[in-house]
Amino acid sequence: MCGIMGYVGPRDAAPIIIDGLKRLEYRGYDSAGVAVHDGTSLTVAKAEGKLGRLAAMLAEHPLVGSCGIGHTRWATHGAPNDRNAHPHTDPAGEIVVVHNGIIENFVALKENLAAGGADFSSETDTEVLAHLIAHEYQGDLLEAVRRAVGKAEGAYALVAMSRREPDRIVAVRMISPLVIGIGKGEMFLASDVPAILHHTRDIVVVENGEMVDITPDGWRIETLDGRPVDRAMLEITWSAEQAERGGYPHFMLKEIFEQPQAATDTLSGRLDEDGSLVLDKVDFPDGFGRDLDKIWITACGTALHAGHVGKVVFERLLRVPTEAAFAHELRYADPLIAPGSLTIAISQSGETADTLAAAGLAKNRGSRLLALTNVVGSTLSREADDILYTRAGPEIAVASTKAYLTMLIGEYLLALAIGRERRVIAAATDDELVRALRGIPVKIGEVLKTDQEVEAIAARFVGHDDVYFIGRGLDHAVAMEGSLKMKEISYIHSEAMPAGELKHGTLALVTAGTPVVVVLTQKEVYDKTVSAIQEVKARGALVIAVAYEDDTEIAKHADEVLRIPRVPDLLSPVLAIVPLQLLAYHVAVARGHDIDQPRNLAKSVTVE
Repeated sequence: MCGIMGYVGPRDAAPIIIDGLKRLEYRGYDSAGVAVHDGTSLTVAKAEGKLGRLAAMLAEHPLVGSCGIGHTRWATHGAPNDRNAHPHTDPAGEIVVVHNGIIENFVALKENLAAGGADFSSETDTEVLAHLIAHEYQGDLLEAVRRAVGKAEGAYALVAMSRREPDRIVAVRMISPLVIGIGKGEMFLASDVPAILHHTRDIVVVENGEMVDITPDGWRIETLDGRPVDRAMLEITWSAEQAERGGYPHFMLKEIFEQPQAATDTLSGRLDEDGSLVLDKVDFPDGFGRDLDKIWITACGTALHAGHVGKVVFERLLRVPTEAAFAHELRYADPLIAPGSLTIAISQSGETADTLAAAGLAKNRGSRLLALTNVVGSTLSREADDILYTRAGPEIAVASTKAYLTMLIGEYLLALAIGRERRVIAAATDDELVRALRGIPVKIGEVLKTDQEVEAIAARFVGHDDVYFIGRGLDHAVAMEGSLKMKEISYIHSEAMPAGELKHGTLALVTAGTPVVVVLTQKEVYDKTVSAIQEVKARGALVIAVAYEDDTEIAKHADEVLRIPRVPDLLSPVLAIVPLQLLAYHVAVARGHDIDQPRNLAKSVTVE
């Protein structure tokens, strides 16, 4: 989710790069930097904070040169500060790089380089690439980059320059996006179209596993093994505003469709093919997980809904009593939190006031505090004993989507890690969960293919003032988040409850045509949930079900069925939430509401 901008041509590079990075500010970042080649040497300027700080530095000390690269960073490795900001160089200043994404094996690479005498100045995985390319450099930047990335594992985009090759930029795409902009006697390179759209509308999309070589005279693409790629140019017809959203009409929809990548980033470097698990900032004392007797989860809103999923997962897999509590209630409830317990505080921003207060209370009472958050260097991450970053990247829309989904994945990773220490997860179950988690990004993509089907169903909600979401167990946890998404942006009164609770009062509100959304993925309560469907159908409700693609029974009971791929029931929340996000989005669009900035709501609640 970081921003990349590169330029080579006859003009001064630094102002063009800064301008391009400004056009990527909507993506969010915590630091920025530029490197420029003046024909003799490479010079780097970088700073924590907004681009204005960097621009002021450049106004006082301009960088002169017509070839350069720049970066806005969203921290994943190392705190957001001047030292960790990009670009990074090797100690001799021969190679400079910027990088989006994650190098999964950077620790092993760093150790090998350090053993050979390399001296590192940052905490980032990116600096390792600069050292590695410098180590491989023999006069040809393209070949040095090729050899270096052959040793690197992960999902990333890498851009590099060499002091010895003043008019050349080399880049690699390994999943993280890159586009080339074609000018007249000048070339551009960026992580997203808005950065270059005001210079040229002729672009070339770099595909996964490809290398880019650009000079003022042109561009070429080849595969990592050196085979030339023939790629046609595209003419971008989007407006600048549309380009920021990647062609999507709203940021929320864009972020829903970014969830396969977000899930990939959350898992990257943490869950290997052989099932080994590495959570680098989770460092429990020896025996802590084994002796753990209580887990507390505290959060607000969407984050708490993720916590309700975590409660079920932890209790089933770890056999540890778990309580998920509103942070604003927990902080005043005099809870029975004791030493030896684990408190998991969940917050996308890491700055939610009530969550910070509840987390502080838990820590003061002797509980070990783990932060599950998206923002490196946030207050919550600084106060926690352990941190699991979700790596969702910045969310622009107020209604959270990819942040929630990556919180869920983070909880499954924690459950596996603690479960292995406690030795309470059967080997077959562990293997099944590992395989399913590794395959989850692809299956999220499959759910997204139902978007048009969901849009058609959403039209049936227009004109209704009430909707009810039901489910049991994990399905109820998902129903709560689906209901929140609906009320946040469609402004329809929405209520979620366990399916068995309907007959204890709410059934009186169900009349002919009332939409009832049911989540139905849990085998052990399937028949009981079907009974609830029959109760609302008897009152004339419109029933929309979320169910597995191979469920042949549900169509007999529901008016509409939104299908998700089969996964172990314990993992179903990661997939089941996606059609509910799409449903809320399309209902809100049909009702003509502001999708990304719903009334009365803020992205991060930093006041009590």
